[in-house]
Amino acid sequence: MEKIKMVTPLVEMDGDEMTRILWKIIKDELLIPYIDLKTEYYDLGLEKRNETDDQITIDSANATIKYGVAVKCATITPNAARVEEYNLKEMWKSPNGTIRAILDGTVFRAPIVVKGIEPCVSKWKKPITIARHAYGDVYKNTEMKIPGPGKAELVFTAEDGTVTRETIHDFKSAGIIQGIHNIDKSIESFARSCFNYALDTKQDLWFATKDTISKKYDHNFKDIFQEIFDNEYKEKFDAAGITYFYTLIDDAVARVMKSEGGFIWACKNYDGDVFSDMISSAFGSLAMMTSVLVSPSGVYEYEAAHGTVQRHYYKHLKGEETSTNSVATIFAWTGALRKRGELDNIPELMDFADKLEKATIDTIESGRMTKDLALITSLQNVTVLNSENFIKEIRKTLETMI
Repeated sequence: MEKIKMVTPLVEMDGDEMTRILWKIIKDELLIPYIDLKTEYYDLGLEKRNETDDQITIDSANATIKYGVAVKCATITPNAARVEEYNLKEMWKSPNGTIRAILDGTVFRAPIVVKGIEPCVSKWKKPITIARHAYGDVYKNTEMKIPGPGKAELVFTAEDGTVTRETIHDFKSAGIIQGIHNIDKSIESFARSCFNYALDTKQDLWFATKDTISKKYDHNFKDIFQEIFDNEYKEKFDAAGITYFYTLIDDAVARVMKSEGGFIWACKNYDGDVFSDMISSAFGSLAMMTSVLVSPSGVYEYEAAHGTVQRHYYKHLKGEETSTNSVATIFAWTGALRKRGELDNIPELMDFADKLEKATIDTIESGRMTKDLALITSLQNVTVLNSENFIKEIRKTLETMI
């Protein structure tokens, strides 16, 4: 068959460890044979980030703004052990955090549902989409170790020189402090992205913070969401037959566990980080979740929601066989290709993305899957495949559809 032509490149962000291995196999087996693949390539592997003083991460985000659509492999966010392991110049920041700050977007994550993989929560019948604010809070924090007794203060100096200060704590002994921030403009973008996504997908929207305790910081999120909803979206939601619902974060958790699903749950940055993993794991696997960063300007960055699968990578380096689930990485590519096809009016590219997703799900539902899914499936007599053979089985299924 003739390969599908692309007009505009995707921004391709390569990554680290086992997901980097899968990245190449996916391209070689599932994409390049069918698509005249055009990408602007950025190597976000930790070695290259270190070599370029992380400039390559910034360059990849700016390229995403230029071209409108990116696809990203999982990357390492280094800790002290990684600094030593990779002989890094410094403990570089999270690439995801850097990219999200530049794009000013909201991350939407939803589980990939397949027959035979039942949710751990028996009441859940439909996917739950996590909308994660992608700027600020603990991901842009400033921290300080307090060596001994003294007073810690929060100080703001206005442009006119006016100083406002609040006491954080009078320390009687050693301790720690942390300063976090957010920006009204980013919160407003977050709110509008959530309201628009709810209207696009015709789903109810939940939002939760802890405004009873954080009476200024979290309450600011609540107030901005409510003001924008009342002034810009209430009538649209009424016309669409969907609702916006605010509650405290602990109440939201309790409600989620008793719900049937089928809604969007908007969370602040850290809450979204934690609960997206909870939702994906409860629906089956961390490798069975889509993730897309959507900016207010209409820029899209697709990625897998999980990490680099370090343990499998070390086995791979020893020549041992692995059975690593590549579904989320495949769906990152299909999401990006579908959006590229939509923006460039290439229906063949959109159709291919749909077929590749269906081939992936059909392969699993036929009983051919990786070990993580085989351990939790209700299907009988399944075939456990290694990392490469799972992708090759998806290709066999895809061939029957094209």
